[in-house]
Amino acid sequence: MRSGELGGGDVLDDVAAVVAERNRQDARLARLVRAAELSQAPERDGQKSMTSWLRGHCRLSGPEASRLVRNGRALRLPALAEAHDAGLVSSAQVAEAARAVTPQRLSSAAAQGVDLAVIDAVFTEVAMERPHGDLVQVVQRYLDDLDPDGPEPDPTEQRSLTLSKHADGSLSIRGELDAVGGERLQAALEAHVQADRPAGDERTRAQRLGDALVQLCDNALSSGSLPITRGVRPQVIAKIGLEDLATGSGTAEMGFGAVISAARARWLACDGAVSRVVFGPDGAPLDLGREHRLATRHLRRAAELRDGGCVFAGCSAPTHWCDVHHLVHWIDGGATSLENSALLCERHHTKVHHGFRVERQPDGAWHTWRPDGSQISTPAPLLAPVA
Repeated sequence: MRSGELGGGDVLDDVAAVVAERNRQDARLARLVRAAELSQAPERDGQKSMTSWLRGHCRLSGPEASRLVRNGRALRLPALAEAHDAGLVSSAQVAEAARAVTPQRLSSAAAQGVDLAVIDAVFTEVAMERPHGDLVQVVQRYLDDLDPDGPEPDPTEQRSLTLSKHADGSLSIRGELDAVGGERLQAALEAHVQADRPAGDERTRAQRLGDALVQLCDNALSSGSLPITRGVRPQVIAKIGLEDLATGSGTAEMGFGAVISAARARWLACDGAVSRVVFGPDGAPLDLGREHRLATRHLRRAAELRDGGCVFAGCSAPTHWCDVHHLVHWIDGGATSLENSALLCERHHTKVHHGFRVERQPDGAWHTWRPDGSQISTPAPLLAPVA
């Protein structure tokens, strides 16, 4: 059927029907997430919260996972929940209402004798009958009335920074700063912008600020004044084969997972230390330089290169959050060796010492088992298509 043969009204009716069905499915998902949270179900898979479980097992972004958890909590407003179940209210609208039912705001409402049933009815009516922007304003007006003087400003609550990594390893940066924090950042960046203005510079203002931010990081890393993470000074890492380094062909892998060209790695090596690490056929580092006996820092470097982060199923904690765990505890005769080591974040290191188990397979893949002997699999089985 050609597009012109289908009446416009039919298409729009179909769109409206699908949107309503999506709203109903979003409501069902939010309820399931809330039930899982209340029953502490994520603990079964060694996760601390539903937010972390959704990120690790369902591949949701951090903001989307957090919003889904908050929406589940917001369904304590019965009228709004019923409208969401019926497909009349979207998950985005529920997310707006969720701002009003945080524990702190519920406590303030109770102290002031606010009738939540009335608030629920107003939110639901606006969500069903008026544009999305009107609901945003109504919720904000309620929050302002709930605390007309406003809380004593906490700068940490106004600060956020999100780094979104793209396929080529580049980053998109999005964030917010309070007034004082923003002033500090602008002062630091402007110092570099004004100090680096060569004749004929055709960079835009945005490009100069980007270069200034990278220069700030370079200065901090080279000064040696940054906090030590897991016994290792923060540094830029590029992993590359010796032949590729010599010839400038091939690629190199950065410490946070970005892949760069061998030529770029050669450029980095001109102004950095080069450490020799020889890998065996199974991808495990064998020779870590001049030391005959593996020192702690060498063993850690080897584990970081091999594992790339926490090996517990569903966890994406980076290497600098992790401990080097003995698969067979040293007190039970386990050797301090790479073969007997695994990188685990603090939470999952604790879990493994309380019944969970991780094991590296011959193909290099890590598997995780619960205390009852069942295996944790990702993606979660519930994501499989229904026959």
